[in-house]
Amino acid sequence: MFVQIIQAKVKDAEGVGAEVERWQKELAPGAEGYLGSTGGITPDGRFIMMARFESEDAAMRNSDKPEQGEWWNRMAKNLEGEATFSNSTDVDISLGGGSDSAGFVQVMQGRVTDTAKAKELGKKMDESMPQMRPDVIGSVNAGYGDGEFMNFIYFTSLEEARQNEKAMAENPPEDMSEWESIMQGEITYYDLEDPWLFTK
Repeated sequence: MFVQIIQAKVKDAEGVGAEVERWQKELAPGAEGYLGSTGGITPDGRFIMMARFESEDAAMRNSDKPEQGEWWNRMAKNLEGEATFSNSTDVDISLGGGSDSAGFVQVMQGRVTDTAKAKELGKKMDESMPQMRPDVIGSVNAGYGDGEFMNFIYFTSLEEARQNEKAMAENPPEDMSEWESIMQGEITYYDLEDPWLFTK
C-alpha cells in the first residue's frame, strides 16, 4: 500500500469540504489504484487528508493527470499558505485498517529513534488493543523520512475515546516506558471530530 498525507492551514472550511466532495464524485471513479481516504479539519483549522493507493506508481500516474492538477489548483485557493505532502510505502495497518464507521479519528504525528522497535511494539499492542481499548476499531500508520510517522486511529466515537483515554492514562500499559524510550520529541495530536471517510 502507498499513502499520501496532505496537511495545510485552512482559509475557507466550506470550500475545502466542497472540493473534497467534488474529488470523490468526479475524480475518484477514474483514479487508478485508489483505495480510499480519511480526512477532516481539526478544531483549530488544520486540514489533514490521507489518500490510500494500491501502489506508488498508481498514485503518481493519477497525480500527473491534468484534471488532478486542475482540481488541486481549486483546492489550494481554500488553503492558507503552502500544503505539505508526506508520501509513504512503509504502511502498517491494525484491526483491518481504517473504518468508514468511525465516529472520530485521531492523528498522531511524531518521530521514533528505532523503527524496528516501534514495529515490534506495535504488533504487541495490536494483540492487546481489543481488550484494552474496545473503542479503537482500526488504525493506519505511515512511516516516512528519518523515523517520522503519522498514525491515523479510528474510534467508535469521540465520547468513548475520551472516556477510555482517561482510564488508560490512570492505568498505562506495561510497555509504555518502552514507547517513551524510542520517541524523539513530543507527539502532536490532531483531532478529526467530524471525519471524512471514503472507501472505493
